[in-house]
Amino acid sequence: MFAGHLGQLSLSSASMATSFASFTGFSVLLGMGSALETLCGQAYGAKQYHMLGIEMQRAMLTLTIVSIPIACIWFYTTTIFIHLGQDQEISIGAGIFMQWMIPSLFAYGLLQCLNRFLQTQNIVVPMMIISGVTALFHIFLCWVLVFKLGLEIRGAALANTISNWINVVLMGMYVKLSPACAHTWTGFSIDAMNDLVSFVKLAVPSAFMICLEYWSFDMVVLLSGLLPNPKLETSVLSISLNTCWMVYMISVGLGGAISTRVSNELGAGRPKAARLAVSVVVVIAILEGLVIGTVTILVRHVWGKLYSNDEEVISYVAKMMPLLALSDFLDGFQCVLSGAARGCRWQNVCAVINLGAYYIVGIPCSLLFAFILHVGGMGLWMGIICALSIQVVVLIAINLSTDWTNEARKAVYRIQTSVDID
Repeated sequence: MFAGHLGQLSLSSASMATSFASFTGFSVLLGMGSALETLCGQAYGAKQYHMLGIEMQRAMLTLTIVSIPIACIWFYTTTIFIHLGQDQEISIGAGIFMQWMIPSLFAYGLLQCLNRFLQTQNIVVPMMIISGVTALFHIFLCWVLVFKLGLEIRGAALANTISNWINVVLMGMYVKLSPACAHTWTGFSIDAMNDLVSFVKLAVPSAFMICLEYWSFDMVVLLSGLLPNPKLETSVLSISLNTCWMVYMISVGLGGAISTRVSNELGAGRPKAARLAVSVVVVIAILEGLVIGTVTILVRHVWGKLYSNDEEVISYVAKMMPLLALSDFLDGFQCVLSGAARGCRWQNVCAVINLGAYYIVGIPCSLLFAFILHVGGMGLWMGIICALSIQVVVLIAINLSTDWTNEARKAVYRIQTSVDID
């Protein structure tokens, strides 16, 4: 919201940079970190509590190593954007933003590990409080750095970096000092180095599962820079993406909850409880999607004003909102089904589904609508809706045909094997 009042150019630069950050870094770390939802969740259900701390250490080490080459890519953002045919002014601004965001990358990776470690133990209230305090401080920090100190997009990037590191420190202190983690965090262990390959084998498909979806949304913003009037298109598409991600956070919470519940129940050998949990969260997702979709349509004429004073931007955003309402409903539905899939360790299957839905159907449809049929930015988003529709249908079919008893047997066997190795 703060960047919106800096003008179309600043908004476009920050938006392109944010999409590039997600495309090249954040989504990769988020995806790899999500492997802990399976590993820690099933271990906790099987009461192998010491394994949670070991798995988290493996994840932290792996994600830190992966962050190094990503940071190098971020450093050359301007050059990359210019070679991709993006507007030069937007590219320079995006490059500045990304360079200031590099320290945030390493904090983000560690934060994903800490969040999953606590989430799979159903320790959510402390996470909520710490995140809430950090978010409130972040708003104040943005105001100071962006407006009072006049750092503009540099200030926005620096605020993200500071807030992420504060979040990491507070989460780390809680894990270290809280009695709730006494059995799951017993200190640093050399055992974390013993079987890094097993973590990587699950983390890679987990990353592909998440990235293939997230990248398609980010590609929409990047492709909007190739449309006529790229500053307007990238501004509106970035507002749409920002709105989508904001609403998506509700679904992420539901997806994380069902992932934890399913992994815990399967690890404990309770297949009926896992199946019931999936049924309940699907109903919740449908109701949440209907409410959010209705609100999205009702606020369509005022939503753009939260981001920009430009009437052209505000009017364009209003036209996009009905499409966002539909995509939010579908995205929320697939999010909870994907969460259940992570709890079952179906990352490989979901990666293939997402590849087909987004890159065989979605992106080609976006290109067709936007560049051949000349629908513009709305056409890019229509392609995403096509992809979400395919993804939802396939995930529903898989969940309906699942043998939950067999999934529970496999989970218990994997946990026992892992404990024997360590």
